[in-house]
Amino acid sequence: MTTQFCKSVVILAALAFSGVALAQAYPAKPLRVLVPQAPGGGNDSIARLIAQRLSQTLKQQVVVDNRAGAGGLIAAETVAKAPPDGYTLLLGNVATLTIIPNVQKKVPYDPFKDFEPVSLIASAPLLVVVHPSLPVTTVKQLIALAKAKPGQLNYASNGVGSSTHLATELFKVMTGTDMTHVPYKGLSPATTDLLSGQVQVMFSSAVAMLPHVKSGRMRALAMTGASRSKAIADIPTVAEAGVRDYEAGSWYGILVPAGTDRAIVDVLAREIGAATRSPEIQDRLNSEAVIPIGSTPAQFAAHIKKEYARVAQVVKSSGAKFD
Repeated sequence: MTTQFCKSVVILAALAFSGVALAQAYPAKPLRVLVPQAPGGGNDSIARLIAQRLSQTLKQQVVVDNRAGAGGLIAAETVAKAPPDGYTLLLGNVATLTIIPNVQKKVPYDPFKDFEPVSLIASAPLLVVVHPSLPVTTVKQLIALAKAKPGQLNYASNGVGSSTHLATELFKVMTGTDMTHVPYKGLSPATTDLLSGQVQVMFSSAVAMLPHVKSGRMRALAMTGASRSKAIADIPTVAEAGVRDYEAGSWYGILVPAGTDRAIVDVLAREIGAATRSPEIQDRLNSEAVIPIGSTPAQFAAHIKKEYARVAQVVKSSGAKFD
């Protein structure tokens, strides 16, 4: 056994021991989860569910810090520049990690280089809804009507570059249809105009649209996930309805600054995964048509890479303006 080999073994053993010791000591103070949206929305709700559970299991306070503004850039940049010590977390989503970096020229962080993915918590498919006056009850009928009247159907979105905008543009690309985009500053005004018939179509939050569907003021055609949601099991996916391989929507996951010790990332991933699998959180998410996941760091990293490429292709193929 050579001297160099012995030194290498000692170094590796020391590193392993230091990682174990660090994981055992962590966390030694409260944690912050930065949410890139204001209180009250889906992002905030999921962050608070996970934070409450982590506070119990980690024996430290986990505070939700809402940093709305600039489409999520403020929160993401803050976490990207924070010390990589495991005490500043980001609730990342499809906008901050894949849409904004694809549609804006200057973004103050790199979604791949500046973060360590921890766990993909959940995905939230959108609901394809239409005003009841529109003579369609299926996705196939919507496609046929849009092709018969190119550019005459108006679709609402939460804003240029939002997940609702991208989901509809992807649908247009995959079906060869032409509908006119009407962007709004948020979900509320878009919903109001759909209810009044000012716009005819919207791909939007299932939990927000379901009350209007149940009241008969909107008609649901499909949902945009890869599989059906337990809360709306009677509503088919867009793929089932005839648009093969279509999938879109929102998703939420926890990240920490790049350079965070792997032992800390593993602790967080383990506890977040356990929280996501808990019956109370599973029931809560399923009731809101959100699909619990609780992935490993490697699975979340692969998901971000896949989603980034998918969004890039939609932006390129659609020809839509995102400025």
